[in-house]
Amino acid sequence: MHAEVIGIDHVYFSVRSLSDSEKYYDTVLGEILGFRKNRFVLNGNPHVQYFNRQFGFVIRQARESREFDSESPGLHHFCPRVDKEEDVDRAAQAMRAAGINVSIPQYHREYAPDYYAIYFTDPDGLRLEVTNFRHERRERMERWDKT
Repeated sequence: MHAEVIGIDHVYFSVRSLSDSEKYYDTVLGEILGFRKNRFVLNGNPHVQYFNRQFGFVIRQARESREFDSESPGLHHFCPRVDKEEDVDRAAQAMRAAGINVSIPQYHREYAPDYYAIYFTDPDGLRLEVTNFRHERRERMERWDKT
C-alpha cells in the first residue's frame, strides 16, 4: 500500500535579495494571483510566505549568491495553475500594468491542445509560468478513482 499525495504543501525558494524578491512576489503572487502573506523567522533567518488555500510559496535569503540557471540540476521553473484562459489573460494584463515583462498569452499546442500560458522571470532569473486548468488535468483529477 502506498501513501497517496494529495497536493503540494509548499515550495521554498532561496533568493539573492529578500527585499527585492518580496516586492516582486507581493505584486505577482499577492496582488495579481490572490495569495495571502505572512512572515516568520526560522533558525534566525527571516522568511516570507505567500499562500492560498492549496499551497504555500516561501522565499528566504540565500546564503550565497550566484546566477540562476534553469539548465543546471535543480528547479527548472515554477508554474501555478489558474482555472480558465481568461484568468491567464487577466494575469498577463495585470503584470504588464505593474511593469513586469511577461510573454503574450497564447496556446502552446506542442504541449497539449488547450495549453494556454504566459511566461515571465523573477528578479533572480527564475522562470515562472501561469497556465490554465487544462482538460486532461481536470479529467485526471475528476476521474482518478474511476481509472
